[in-house]
Amino acid sequence: MTEWTTARVEDRLESAADVFRTLPGVMPQGFFNAWPEYFHSFADKVGQEPQMRRPRPGPRQISEAEEALLWLRWLERDDARIVWLRAERTAWKPICWEMGLSRPAANRHWQYGLALITWRLNGRVPPSKRSRRFVVENANNLSRKIVL
Repeated sequence: MTEWTTARVEDRLESAADVFRTLPGVMPQGFFNAWPEYFHSFADKVGQEPQMRRPRPGPRQISEAEEALLWLRWLERDDARIVWLRAERTAWKPICWEMGLSRPAANRHWQYGLALITWRLNGRVPPSKRSRRFVVENANNLSRKIVL
């Protein structure tokens, strides 16, 4: 099994956010559209650029996205919210406004969240008596001996 790093965890969370963004929205049962479907003729399409659509995610991508979403359970509520907002590529300013934190503080929460997930995926539990800085600095060194 390969070793997890914070960059790899971040990539996986971003791909999970992309998968959930491309899935169709949830509609109430019995929802339908009464408008007739309009078919464009050739004359309507002349001179228009073709619309490219991204393919729908496959079952494997959906399973990996659901698994990545479960990782957020290991974090405190605020840290999980910051990590997920960054995975959705939300800018820092709206995150800081929503969470009531400064930019450096929000960044520290985000780094700690990624580091904690990395520790847990590598089968280690960070020592409770150590600082958050220790957890972040040693997240990518879990395969080597860590001096506690």
